[in-house]
Formats: sequence, structure tokens, C-alpha cells
Amino acid sequence: MSKIDIRTVDVIKYITPLREGGSLPAIVEANDGFLYVLKFRGAGQGTKALIAEFIGGELARAIGLKVPELVFMNLDDSFSKTEPDEEIQDLLKFSVGLNLGLHYLSGSITFDPLVSVADATTSSKIVLLDSIISNIDRTVKNTNLLNWNKELWVIDNGASFYFHHNWNTWENHLTRTFPLIKDHVLLERATQLNAVSKTIVKELDKATIEAIIHKIPEDWLINESDSLTPDQKRKAYMDYLNSRLSKIDTLVKEAEDAR
Repeated sequence: MSKIDIRTVDVIKYITPLREGGSLPAIVEANDGFLYVLKFRGAGQGTKALIAEFIGGELARAIGLKVPELVFMNLDDSFSKTEPDEEIQDLLKFSVGLNLGLHYLSGSITFDPLVSVADATTSSKIVLLDSIISNIDRTVKNTNLLNWNKELWVIDNGASFYFHHNWNTWENHLTRTFPLIKDHVLLERATQLNAVSKTIVKELDKATIEAIIHKIPEDWLINESDSLTPDQKRKAYMDYLNSRLSKIDTLVKEAEDAR
């Protein structure tokens, strides 16, 4: 799977903020008639959270996990002018341009580790993926998983790839593992880690990773305070992922020991 098709749509209506997220995502309507959860480039972590969300989501899809469709969303400056809430007004103003949307799963419920169902294979894939992308935010406190139509859906990968918050030291992360996997909400159910690791390595070949990274919008990668160019950043994401996959047996053992 090396072809990645991402649609671009326009926001035509701001419906409501989702205040349970720290970055105030919102439900919006697009010009294709569908509702999306819009992640704003003007929120706290800026475009880096959108990049992590995008890469993590498309990697999850590539290994056969359920992920809402991701789209690039154009937001114009008209919405901030009619928004009475000053906090949201500022967010809309700083987010003019290209943002990221996830198809809104109407009627979905947040995954509850005490009552929700998650099979061993799916759990193992999610645990191992989160270890690969260094996702620190899939815990009992904040599962970032949904149950929809009796299936488990992966959302919110924005806290992944935390090395990109300091490009001067990103290469130090190439040799690290992911001890924080011990806090993963699905760790107890992830009893098929060894088996799914073979699938993941096969599905996430270099061509697939390159296709995903290539789709990151150029202007998300431009930041004057960063030491790397957009092309250097793309290469860094690819090098990081290929390095993680090359030591997947170590990540499997780390997760199994934690379990």
C-alpha cells in the first residue's frame, strides 16, 4: 500500500467546539456535505500536532486499523469575524489556511477499558503502533479510542513524534525505545504482539512510509524557529520510522515485559 489519497475540502460552517480536548477542536461542516472534527493549526502545538495526527492516522490505516477519513481542510478568515467567543475567535484567526479534519463518527462513544470490547489482535496492533510513533497519550485517563458500529476506531495521534518539538536533538531519539508503553490502555489485551509485528513490518514498507510523509503539506513543515528545512524534516520522519521498524523485536519485548 504505497498510494495515499487525501482529499482537500473547504469549511463552510463552524458548528460547535469540543471542549474535552485541550486544543479546542470543533465539529464543522465541509463543502462535501459531511461533518468533520477539525484540528486547528492555530492551537497550542501548532502544525506539529497536525503532522503527528496525520502520520499516525495514515500509518494506523496502513496496518488495517479503523481510522476516520482524514482530510485537509481550508479555513478562510470569515469565521473569526462572526464568532462571539474571544478564545475561539483567536483560534479561528490563527488557523486560516490548511488544517486537518477527521470524519465525524456520529453516535460513537469513548472507549472505556472497564466495559468496552477490544480484541487481542487489534489491541496488539495499536500498542505496537503507539510504540513505533512514540504516542504518549493513549492511557486509561485519555484513551483516544472510540467504539463505533461495534468496532474500535483510532483517533487523536497528535501527541506522537515528540522528538519534533526540538529538531536540534531529534537524532538522539533514533536509538531509544518507548518505556512509556507501560501506561498504554490496551497493554493488558495486547497478547498478539509478536504475530502482529510481522504484519506491521510488511505493511509499513519504505514506499508506504515515503508516500505518507510526502503528503504532509509543505507549509506545515515551515517554521522559522526550527533548524531544519521541510525536506530535511521529511527525511527525519522517514529515518525515525524506519529506525523504529528495524528494532521492532526490541519494542515487542519491551511491551511484553511491561505487560
